[in-house]
Amino acid sequence: AQAAQAHASRFNSAMASPLMIGPAVFLALLCAAPPATHAAGAVQRSDVTPLQKLLQMLDSMTAKGKAEKQAEQVEFAKFDEWCDGVRKEKTKSISDAATQMEELEATIEKETTDAAVLAEEIKELEAKIAKAEAELDAATTVRGKEKADYDAEHKDLSESIDACERAIAVLISRGADVPQSLAQVQASKHIPAEAKAVIKSFLSLSNDEMLGAPEANAYEFQSGGVVKLLEKLMKEFKAQLLVVEKEEMTAKASFEVLSQQLTDDVAFDNKEVAQKTERKAAALELAASSKADLATTTASKAEDEKVLSETNAECLLRSEEYEKNQITRAEEIRAIETAVGILSSSSVQGNADTYLPTLLQVRSTSLVQGSTHWSPAARRQVVEMLQAKARATGSRALAMVAAHALADPFAKVKKMIKDLIVKLMEQTNAEADQHAYCTTELATNKETRENKQEEAEQLSALIEQLTAESAKLSSEITELSDAIAEIKASQAEATKIRQEEKAVNTKTVADATEAILAVEKATQILKDYYSSAKEGSLLQGGQGLRAEMKQAEKVPYKGMQATSGGIFGMLEVVLSDFSRLEAQTSHDETAAAAAYEKFMNEADENVDVKTAEVEHKTNSRTVADEKNAASKKQLGLTQKELDKAMNYYDKLKEECLDTGLSYDDRKKAREEEIQSLKEALAILNQQDLA
Repeated sequence: AQAAQAHASRFNSAMASPLMIGPAVFLALLCAAPPATHAAGAVQRSDVTPLQKLLQMLDSMTAKGKAEKQAEQVEFAKFDEWCDGVRKEKTKSISDAATQMEELEATIEKETTDAAVLAEEIKELEAKIAKAEAELDAATTVRGKEKADYDAEHKDLSESIDACERAIAVLISRGADVPQSLAQVQASKHIPAEAKAVIKSFLSLSNDEMLGAPEANAYEFQSGGVVKLLEKLMKEFKAQLLVVEKEEMTAKASFEVLSQQLTDDVAFDNKEVAQKTERKAAALELAASSKADLATTTASKAEDEKVLSETNAECLLRSEEYEKNQITRAEEIRAIETAVGILSSSSVQGNADTYLPTLLQVRSTSLVQGSTHWSPAARRQVVEMLQAKARATGSRALAMVAAHALADPFAKVKKMIKDLIVKLMEQTNAEADQHAYCTTELATNKETRENKQEEAEQLSALIEQLTAESAKLSSEITELSDAIAEIKASQAEATKIRQEEKAVNTKTVADATEAILAVEKATQILKDYYSSAKEGSLLQGGQGLRAEMKQAEKVPYKGMQATSGGIFGMLEVVLSDFSRLEAQTSHDETAAAAAYEKFMNEADENVDVKTAEVEHKTNSRTVADEKNAASKKQLGLTQKELDKAMNYYDKLKEECLDTGLSYDDRKKAREEEIQSLKEALAILNQQDLA
């Protein structure tokens, strides 16, 4: 009896904390039980045998181990999904950042180089502007001196012509102020020395003859020669004045052409400087913003790389822990199941069923000799208790046991209750496994549905973005192509205009050159004629006034010498006009050719830039279209997987959710059924002992 009590104590201790000991300890407790002898009659029997309690505990441990193993799988599946999401997100972010950094570095290098080139071009243009302005200032200074010299020369010649005209008028009218008028003529710096000598001689002779009171015809003869001399001088002065005026016109026109050209060049270059300065500022601004973006992107990429590294390390560590835990749990469940198999074998359970219950029943039979039926009070107590629990829980099993308790024999009812308890416990374990399965599958399915739904939405957004990007690139490519076509059309139009302008200028220069040669030839012919027709100069030989007067008595015709001076002047004006036309046209042709060449070079450069942009945008559009096609394909696959997950969810709902009562309610009802059966069995056992 003491050995049996010790065994019961050890068993109760094991029951108090079943999770603190392993299957081997339960086997040891079971094996340490005393032999089944008649001496055990003093031991109070419990409602079930220790072996049954042990098997129940092991089954409970198995169910709990499987549930915890399954729960750990669910949690790790969520964690693993999170790891994959973080890896995918950070890997894509790092890749995008690397691509963006390459683009920003290329932009910085390009814009910095462009700014340096523009700065050099601005420097060259500013030097060119300074040079042109210096040339314009120098030309203006020279032009000012030329104008001052012209004004002085024009004034002297005009005064000389005016003096000659007044002297001629005085001589013809025989005025008293002849000496004064001739003195004014003689004072002109344009009067040749020979003419001054003749005038001086006339004045001295005139004074002598006036003292001697000469005859009127002699005075007229003498004054006529002076008048002719003055007329000749006046014509020469007018011719010189015409040459001076023509030279002034030519110099003024040349200065105006040069001034206009330099002014236009300065204005054009200033405009170029302003444009290039603006482009340089924009390039530097873009380079600065790109540098700031590069720094931000670099820092973001480093942070993402750090997060990815830490995430990989954490996920690897958790994965290793999970695998070790799963192996440990699997080995634990396998060990418990092995122990249950051993305890359920005929060597243990068979012998226990054969010996332990029989010995105790023999002792009980001796205690209730002649009493093989229940007492009416015990039967009524059991039936009422079972019926009350059946009504309270709605359990058909309890109602069935209550019905059997009214009619069945004592031993048969006890066996039925024990079998029903075992069956309900097996159902509890099975439903626990089913609940763990449903919980795991529903959680995994929910995770899958949410992930696939999120992936589908992300792919849809990406497809929409790529479609918009492709459309935008197509629009930009079209605009660039139109701009290139417009530039080429402008080049073609400029080429046509330049060819026509060149043809006109070439013809103009040729015509002007031909006209110059013709005018020079005509001038030479007239000069040759009047030179040969002219027999001598009025002032040649130093013959004196008297000889000239004698020659004037009968002067032979030598051509229109007086008119020829004006003709030669006009010929020189015409020659100057044609020369200026040839020079101006040649200058205009050179400037137009340079402007055309500059325009064509800039247009070609612009076309090359836009062509490169078209090629770049075309490649970008191709990449976007390829990504779009791949995303659409991936979206189709993801949608199929989502549909599959939704169909599986519908199946899980029928199997796990649409079952009427919840798992907790069913578990509670079943536990109440088991407890009621245990209470009924306890009553029967007490009746048995009584």
